[in-house]
Formats: sequence, structure tokens, C-alpha cells
Amino acid sequence: MTGPVGVAVVGCGTISHQYLRNLTSFPDLRVVGCADLDVERARQVARQYGVPVAGAPAEVIAHPDVELVVNLTIPAAHAAVAAAAVAAGRHVYNEKPFALDRESGTEVIEAAAAAGVRLGCAPDTFLGAGLQTAARLVAEGAIGTPLTALTLLQTPGPESWHPSPEFLFKPGAGPLFDMGPYYLTALVTLFGPAERVAAVARRAREERVVGSGPRAGTRFPVEVPTHTTALLEFAAGQAATMVFSFDSPLPRLGFIEITGTEATMELPDPNTFDGAVRLRRALADDWVTVPAEGATAGRGLGVLDMAQAIRAGRPHRATGELGLHVLDTMLAVAGSAERGEFLPVGSTCEVPGPLPAGWDPAQGLL
Repeated sequence: MTGPVGVAVVGCGTISHQYLRNLTSFPDLRVVGCADLDVERARQVARQYGVPVAGAPAEVIAHPDVELVVNLTIPAAHAAVAAAAVAAGRHVYNEKPFALDRESGTEVIEAAAAAGVRLGCAPDTFLGAGLQTAARLVAEGAIGTPLTALTLLQTPGPESWHPSPEFLFKPGAGPLFDMGPYYLTALVTLFGPAERVAAVARRAREERVVGSGPRAGTRFPVEVPTHTTALLEFAAGQAATMVFSFDSPLPRLGFIEITGTEATMELPDPNTFDGAVRLRRALADDWVTVPAEGATAGRGLGVLDMAQAIRAGRPHRATGELGLHVLDTMLAVAGSAERGEFLPVGSTCEVPGPLPAGWDPAQGLL
């Protein structure tokens, strides 16, 4: 096929608006349909973004103009929706995490391979200007040989601002599974795959309270750890210390620091697409700022790269295998915290190549 790739968005909740603002603006994509179990919500979102088709997931996935399904459902539904789209012969781009468990994630990978369709997975923030700039600097030897990393994600929790935060405290979420993919994907794309992990985890409170919206004041149970500290060892030899917490009164967001033999590098927030990189060389008195160069459009860059790759017959970058490896690493972290021992990470993945210099999402290639 030629021309823009037909896209269906399945799951029209809060995050869908960030995607649709971009997906409907990229010349190489044509958003054909919006789907949700709440069909009226799908219709409202479709009208808002000028999308011609709206309906239930199975109906929209089956539309003949849909080639690529963007799966923005809740984590517990990711694998099932992806499997249904694959069975219909569609390429699939999942929101993170790729699945809730290794088995269902692996089944989707195998089904896609058998069907000859592609899988992608968020986050795609590593395709943004900030992390692409960092990757180029590492590849050019700006910090020497990368040795270690430190990441921090500490907040009081999302229930203060999210009008329906319950799913963020259920299996498949919590700070590790909700926010961990941004930090782990950034490190895997810089260091390569993780090899083994150790971790401890805690849960500060058994209940939380919705803090905003029409349901403010509603109490709900906390089903997962809300603080995890992990040690990771990568196959190439690097080590990382990582903190993921919804229990901290003092917010520390977006902190990633990588130390090499020649310099330390401070990366931008991995949950964003922009932001300067800072370098501090050995014995230097201060940091040097390196402005970010690249795409800053926001969520959906991975979908766009995947669509262009489909047409060009080349590999895409935000792959299902990368998403499954990040999931596998998080599951190993959670298992280590439960068992109190180092655990191996059984999967691996290819490190995505850099984007072409000057890649511009607003400039259509198809």
C-alpha cells in the first residue's frame, strides 16, 4: 500500500487526547476511527478530532481502512486488545506496559510474527529531541565509557490530580509499572538490555483518596507497592540504581544521571520529548549545557516512525520486543522485591538505531 497509514485509536480515555492531537496532525497518518467500550465517549472524542468512524473496539478494528491499531486501553486489557487486532491482521502499537505478564506478552509477539504484522510499544519519548541528543553524545564518546546510572521518580502520588486514579494503584501500574517504562526504556536504549536485578518494595498506605474531579473524596484500595528501589546490571556491564515512589512528599521527577569514565551526563525528563542535556567533565567546576536537537511533537512519534517503517520496509524503533524486555525487567524487579534475591532478566532486545538527522514529523515522507 502507499500513502498515509490508516490508524484506529482504541481506548478514548485521558491519554488519548495527547495522542490524537499529534496523530491527526502528522501527514503520514490518517486517523480512521476511535473505539471504546463506552461507545458514546468514542463518538465524542471522534467528533472533537474530526475522526470519521467511532464505535466499539471490534467494529473499528475491523474497518477496512485500518492498518495500525493504537491501543490506549487500561494495562489489564493491553494484551487482549493487541491479540484481537493481530488476529484481524492489523499492526499494533500498545501503550505501556506491553502486557501484565511475560506469558501474554510473549503470546502476542509470537502471534504477530505468525500473522506477519508489526508490534510497537510506548514509551516513545526516547525518540524525542532530548533523549536522542543524549544518545548521540554517548555514541560519540562524550562521557567516555558509560559505567553507571542513577534515576529518581518520587512524588506524593497521582491521586491528587487524576479524576479516576484507581487503575494506577492496581496490578500493572503503581510507580514501577506506570512510570518505570520511561526510565527503563531510556537506559535500555543507551546501555542495551538488562541482565539481572535486585529490589526492595514498600506500600505506605492501604487506601488512598481521589483528590480532584466529581469523585473527589472517594476512598479506594491500594493493591501494589508504592515505593520500589532497584539495582540493575546490564549485559554490557553497566549498573543502575533506580527509585520509583508514590510515597514522597518531596517531588523529584525526571532525574536521570549517567556517569562515564570521562564525564557525567544529566538527561532530560524521560517522560518528555525535549529538554537540554548537561555534561560535567572530570575535574570541571561546572556543567556545560547541550541544547536538544530533534523532534518535540510529543506522544505518537513511535506510531509515526512505525507507519513510515511499514511503508519503507525497514525496522521501526519503538518495538514490541523492546516493550516486552522492559516489561520483563519490571517483572524481575517486582519478583526480586518479593523474594529478596537477585533475579535474572530472561529476555533481550535490539537497541533502536538513531533517528535520521533532521527528521521532522510535520514533513510527510509517504
